[in-house]
Amino acid sequence: MWTEWIAIAGAGVWAGMINVIVGSGTLVTFPVLLLLGYPPLAANVSNSIGLLGGNLSGTFGYRRELGANPPLLRRLLPASIAGGLTGAVLLLALPAEAFTAIVPALVVLGLIMVVAGPAVQRRAARRHAGELSTNATARRTAAVTAATFAVGIYGGYFGAAQGILLVGMLGILTAESLQSINAMKNLLVTGVNGIAAVVFVVVAWDSIDWIVVALIALGSAAGGVLGARFGRRLSPAALRAIIVAVGTAAVVNMVFFS
Repeated sequence: MWTEWIAIAGAGVWAGMINVIVGSGTLVTFPVLLLLGYPPLAANVSNSIGLLGGNLSGTFGYRRELGANPPLLRRLLPASIAGGLTGAVLLLALPAEAFTAIVPALVVLGLIMVVAGPAVQRRAARRHAGELSTNATARRTAAVTAATFAVGIYGGYFGAAQGILLVGMLGILTAESLQSINAMKNLLVTGVNGIAAVVFVVVAWDSIDWIVVALIALGSAAGGVLGARFGRRLSPAALRAIIVAVGTAAVVNMVFFS
């Protein structure tokens, strides 16, 4: 029993660090829970609630970078929460196979967006230089809000690598720095996981293993603090390289070992 608890808490620490820096910690904790014999639904629900601890500590660690664009955050956070609510309801209503089959393709798309983001931002800046800024900003804000809602649905449903998708999408559709994007990603993921946790507590109480929740919450909270301290010191190139490396490993794991 103690060995199992240590393994779960240790996976929570690692997942908390990864979630803050990159955003695919579920791919650490979820397989560990399955390996230890937890049913898939109970593992997914308990894991989602537990990782909220790391989301909160990581968001707090990036609080300084969150001040870069408050108006944008005020639009995106409600979109994330609405998407997370939709995804959580879908998780309880649909078979997991209906959505998780496309997870690897979504992660690959996110990685492509992470790599292409800087070049796309530069081209967009040149293209919109002669346009009315209000029109260009309105279109981009509408697009990023809709995309954030869509990623929120995915995050509420399963959540693996939703951070990678958010970083890639925000890098393409906004002009924010990568560290600012990472801070926004942490807050938006917290919103998704928070509303999903509320749904699971209200609707799927019998599927929650509270010991697992506590172990992952404690571990991921510690990992979130460590991840924020480390991630905020990374250069954009180094952060982008880590995102691509972890995302590629996640795709390989999902395709060949799931």
